[in-house]
Amino acid sequence: MNEIFEDALDQPIVSVANVAQLTVDLITATFGLQRVGVFDPKYHVPVTGAREDGTPGITMPLELFGSNSSSIAVIQQRSPVLALFKQDFTDTLLTFVRTSCVSAVIFLAGVDMSNRTDTQMLTPTTYIRPTSLPDVTSTPLSPLADLPIPPYFSLSDDSRSIPFIPGGGLTRRILSSIPNSWQIPTVCFLHYRASLRRCSIATLVGWKQPVTWGHGLFGTPHDSTLYG
Repeated sequence: MNEIFEDALDQPIVSVANVAQLTVDLITATFGLQRVGVFDPKYHVPVTGAREDGTPGITMPLELFGSNSSSIAVIQQRSPVLALFKQDFTDTLLTFVRTSCVSAVIFLAGVDMSNRTDTQMLTPTTYIRPTSLPDVTSTPLSPLADLPIPPYFSLSDDSRSIPFIPGGGLTRRILSSIPNSWQIPTVCFLHYRASLRRCSIATLVGWKQPVTWGHGLFGTPHDSTLYG
């Protein structure tokens, strides 16, 4: 895994609308990242399939992508974690991140858009950071301070550091499991979404869409000859 040393690592979390996984698809295609590792899938719902562009081999539930020419590495998670292994997966993931010497880690997840205040409706994206973590000033994440993205808050009456994230999957568990001794600059971006619409993908500018998106992301196109 030496390919990702000193890279910033993006980790999607299976959540509402799979927006995090689709974001990683875009990053992988746009920056030309290649698969450089496969993780043990024992914690995940079994799934496999063909690889992008007919590349030899098979796709696995959890894979690592990177490139010597890019400062970004990503983990792509294609199936949810089995309920029995949620904490085991969380602990293993954080151990991998901590021991990989990455310069920063960015978690990506969706959050149910139906549970928002009027203020939260003004922006589709928000972020959350455990309060116990060091400030990101003078780190690879310092440009975040210039982004017009507000911090996330929950409507629930919850005094814990990481509030309830509806539709967020393991996001809360992962962020809550980060120890106080953690020194890696960390942030989690949350995107409000109820479902994924074709127009939300088609309007992306400057991003390269994976070839496989044209073969089933929104369902297989109907064969018009069937209807005369």
